[in-house]
Amino acid sequence: MYIYNVTVNIEESTAPQWLKWMQEEHIPEMLATGKFFEVKLCQVMVEEEMGGLTYSVQYSTDSKETLENYYKENADKLRQKTNTLFSGKFVAFRTELKVINHVKSFEKS
Repeated sequence: MYIYNVTVNIEESTAPQWLKWMQEEHIPEMLATGKFFEVKLCQVMVEEEMGGLTYSVQYSTDSKETLENYYKENADKLRQKTNTLFSGKFVAFRTELKVINHVKSFEKS
């Protein structure tokens, strides 16, 4: 399993609009590519010197090959839409994570 992680720092005044758009439009569009099976949207709990709010969006996929297909077939279009809507209001960087071990814990009832 691979995680395509996008870390975004966005202007605080724009964050509510961006979060709504992410949850209602962008994440569903990412899932609709068929390349990802799970998404986690997280707020990074750190104060940035540059200000703004920071989020990590983690898209889980089955393989490096599937992720490469996303880059070839979908990434440019989806990134362009983000840039058009929020131009000058955010910075983003992307990382790929290879999952070595994934353990789930269940609480006892």
